[in-house]
Amino acid sequence: MWLIHSSIGRKLVMSISGIVLLVFLLFHLSMNVAAVFSAEAYNTICALLGANWYAVAATVALVGIIALHFAYAAMITLQNRKARGNDRYAVNTRPKGVSWASQNMFVIGIIVIGFMILHLSQFWYKMMFAELLGHHEVTLGNGSVNPQDGAAFIRYYFSHLWVVIAYLIWYVALWFHLTHGIWSAIQTIGWSNRVWLKRWKTIGNIVATLIFLGFAFVTLFFYAKSLCGGSC
Repeated sequence: MWLIHSSIGRKLVMSISGIVLLVFLLFHLSMNVAAVFSAEAYNTICALLGANWYAVAATVALVGIIALHFAYAAMITLQNRKARGNDRYAVNTRPKGVSWASQNMFVIGIIVIGFMILHLSQFWYKMMFAELLGHHEVTLGNGSVNPQDGAAFIRYYFSHLWVVIAYLIWYVALWFHLTHGIWSAIQTIGWSNRVWLKRWKTIGNIVATLIFLGFAFVTLFFYAKSLCGGSC
C-alpha cells in the first residue's frame, strides 16, 4: 500500500494526523483557559467529556491518531537514516535554512510523548478512566474528589513546583515540534508554494507560540494562585 511503502504516502499520513492533533491541542487549550476564568465552566466541559460514549469514542480515535503519527514518524526517521548510510556519523554543520527542530523532530516527539504519559496518568487516568470503572470519588493528595471536578485536579497538580517545571519543559518541546511540523504538514499536503511557504512558516511560528504561551500561562497562573492560598 502506497501510504505505507511510499515516502510521499508516509509524509501525507504524518501531515494529516499532525493537523488533527493540532486542532485537538487548540481545543484543549481553550478548555484550560476557561479554567482560569471559571472553575464551574471548566467542570461543565469535563462533565460533557466524561465517560459518555462520544467522549470515549473520541478518546480512542485520538489515541489511534497519536499512535499512527508516532509510528509513521519512526518509519520516516529510519528511512532517512538508511538513505544517509554512514554519512549520518559524519560531523556536519547544520545546512543553511534548516532549523534545529527539523533535524531533531523525532527526539522532540519522544519527549512530547513521554510527558504526555505523565499528563494522562495525572488527569485522564483519574478522571475519564475512573468514571469508566464506576468510581464516584478518586484520591487526590490527602483527600478525594469527584472525577468530573477537573478544576480540582488543575489546582492540585499545578501547585507542585516539580510538576510545573516538567510541564514547562513539555511546552518548550511542543513549541519546537510545532514550529517545524505545522508548515511542513501544509507543504506536504500541497497547500503551499514559494510565496506561501514563508507565510506558512510565520503562521506556524505564531500558532506554536500562542499554544506555548497559553498552556504556560494556565500552568503558572494556578501555581502562583497556590502560593497565595487561592486568595489572589
